Amino acid sequence: MKYASEAIRPDFEALDRLIVKQLHSDVGLVENIGQYIVEGGGKRLRPLLCLLTARALGYQDEGHIELATVIEFLHTATLLHDDVVDVSALRRGRPTANAHFGNASTVLVGDFIYSRAFQLLVRLGNLDILQLIADTTNQIAEGEVEQLARAGDPATTEEQYLEVIRKKTAVLFAAACKGAAMLAGVDASRQDAIGQFGLNLGLAFQIIDDVLDYEGDPDLMGKNLGDDLAEGKSTLPLIRAMVAGSPEQAAAVRSAILDKDLSRLPEVLAIIRETGALDYSRGRAEEFRDLALEALAGVDGGAFGANLRMIADLSAGRSA
Repeated sequence: MKYASEAIRPDFEALDRLIVKQLHSDVGLVENIGQYIVEGGGKRLRPLLCLLTARALGYQDEGHIELATVIEFLHTATLLHDDVVDVSALRRGRPTANAHFGNASTVLVGDFIYSRAFQLLVRLGNLDILQLIADTTNQIAEGEVEQLARAGDPATTEEQYLEVIRKKTAVLFAAACKGAAMLAGVDASRQDAIGQFGLNLGLAFQIIDDVLDYEGDPDLMGKNLGDDLAEGKSTLPLIRAMVAGSPEQAAAVRSAILDKDLSRLPEVLAIIRETGALDYSRGRAEEFRDLALEALAGVDGGAFGANLRMIADLSAGRSA
């Protein structure tokens, strides 16, 4: 989904141009890694939400292009750092930046992209949005640290899992939407509602990401099945399998998480299917999708609003 409709295409193309411009650096390695990231593509879902929300709320200026670029840069920098922490070798079907350029270079370019995002925010000149993005970045960092601390911990509960994905994923969705609402100048209650739309959409999106780690098509996803298990991540399919399974099944899943044992993937896959853990997880994603749509009920927005609803619908039913 390059863009959700032809209506947003000019904004999306302006976003692409600004991303390329802002990734320019006189330091050759920064330029090389920046170009590698751009060529890697990706859904650009978070900045797309920012662009659509701003237009759906009647925003007519160009500041949402800069804000959407900020959102994309924060997401990109987070991915660069995550891939180093997780020792990931593949993303979107090709080697990760750290696999291609090395860990040290990738971390430092991630820092460059973070700082570039805040330069753009200063240029935008809206202190309320600056505060929102600063708080969001802090929460993302907390979520990543909490996820790292829980690696290999099979005692993680569903509530704890939801809190981690709220911080590490959903808050950036929320900021993309709420920041756009701030730019559009709508009242505080509508800003909060739009933020809730983004937050619940982000939760649904991440739950499905975690489901696809156990039933997705590696060619479509651009990564290998079972990466979460190899990293000892207690995601919702595993948590539910331990709750719903027999003592023997729960013990097998706990052991695989503790040992970060990818060789147990076929056994774990069988257990999560037999316990209905994938269906349960998809059901939870659908609940958050419904909450997102409910939060958007007060927004018409013509084609832009219709595309926001379409993205929400797709979030809980996608296969890649």
